[in-house]
Amino acid sequence: MPQLHVMAFHRLCSERRTPRTCTDLSLDPQVPSALASTGCDPRKHVIIIGGGFGGLSAARALRHLPVRVTLIDRRNYHLFQPLLYQVATAGLSPADIASPIRAILRHQRNITVLLGKVRGIDVAGKAVLVEEKRIAYDQLIVATGARHGYFSHDEWEQFAPGLKKIDDATHIRGRILLAFELAENTSDAIERQRLLTFVIVGGGPTGVEMAGAIAELARVALSTDFRNIDPGSARVVLVESGLRVLARFPETLSATAKRALEKLGVEVRLGARVKRCDPTGVIIANERIAAHTIIWAAGVMASPAAKWLEAEKDAAGRVVVEPDLTLHSHPEIFVIGDTALAKAGDGTPLPGIAPVAKQQGTYAARVICARVRGTPAPKAFHYRHLGTMATIGRRSAVADFGRIRLSGFIAWLLWGLVHVYFLVGFRNRIAVMLGWLWAYLTFGRGARLITGHDN
Repeated sequence: MPQLHVMAFHRLCSERRTPRTCTDLSLDPQVPSALASTGCDPRKHVIIIGGGFGGLSAARALRHLPVRVTLIDRRNYHLFQPLLYQVATAGLSPADIASPIRAILRHQRNITVLLGKVRGIDVAGKAVLVEEKRIAYDQLIVATGARHGYFSHDEWEQFAPGLKKIDDATHIRGRILLAFELAENTSDAIERQRLLTFVIVGGGPTGVEMAGAIAELARVALSTDFRNIDPGSARVVLVESGLRVLARFPETLSATAKRALEKLGVEVRLGARVKRCDPTGVIIANERIAAHTIIWAAGVMASPAAKWLEAEKDAAGRVVVEPDLTLHSHPEIFVIGDTALAKAGDGTPLPGIAPVAKQQGTYAARVICARVRGTPAPKAFHYRHLGTMATIGRRSAVADFGRIRLSGFIAWLLWGLVHVYFLVGFRNRIAVMLGWLWAYLTFGRGARLITGHDN
């Protein structure tokens, strides 16, 4: 420890300092970390649980504030979830869409990144329980995201995995590719057809993008790789319980997306509800579809945050929050992203998408900044809708920007530019851009690896 810092440490911990002196020290956002580690750091402590879009946006927005920030996540990387389906369909490798949290925040002097699993929150004692530790906070931001929701049928998860993290993507990728390998080796025509049948449950953006990518993988990228089977004969079925895919999009774009899927050879089943999933297939209404690969994209459940906070929640486990995203009767606790039931001005719940989480994280940081600096708090959170996009295959997409609606190749180009722009880290942007360009020119896939399966 440099001599000046040692002297500051002894003055702070051994002498009786006046409140004014402590306040002066707290105005320095780069106060030596040695002071913080001893518990003598007078700065307010902000804990952020979750290194997703919301948590990371909040952490970055606090970089110039004279506070201590601790970001806790059970994984050491930030994941760009909108492109996770491309890892699952062998279009990208995991490293293309993930960056270490420590690397992202390495230049932010007032933050500490802690790898650990949160097991609870002591609301009354204002502490987060991480493994065997208790970490006290002055302000808390809960941004723990969501997991798969199976509508009270959790037993289906082993047969129909969802797509929320890298492990899910690599598992699904292996499952898809293994299906083609097993089909190549079997002489049973019925079993071969089952192996080459892929069912995607849920017609939202994830389901639509997965269905289009699998159809493209089978009919284009794998078309010349096998000798005993025709990958193009694969059957891809998209099941949606509603009356149209992409229900949050305008009807015209939903219809366009459906036509684009069908052009790729995807069977779109609307108004169909899954009744059962098992190792050999699914039951939809009164029809059984024999399938080796089932992918769940139909619903999500929030993290256990509501249980930790003993807070009011909705059917999906989302915590009911105040207009400023705080917990009722606990203004020091913010809940954001997929974990929160926040509402728009018309009373409708905000969607669980990345732009909402990012804006909420920045807003929570602004409120904390106002409290620390003693300035008026910002008005209630208002989500600024920047548009919604979804891609279908390698050269078609739909985009809704309110008055402006796009579809086809132009929308696909715009979708690609937007997603590359929002990737964290310059290396990731270059890797994805080059990967997409290579795939477009060669119809190839660069990450066709089967991992994590006992073959």
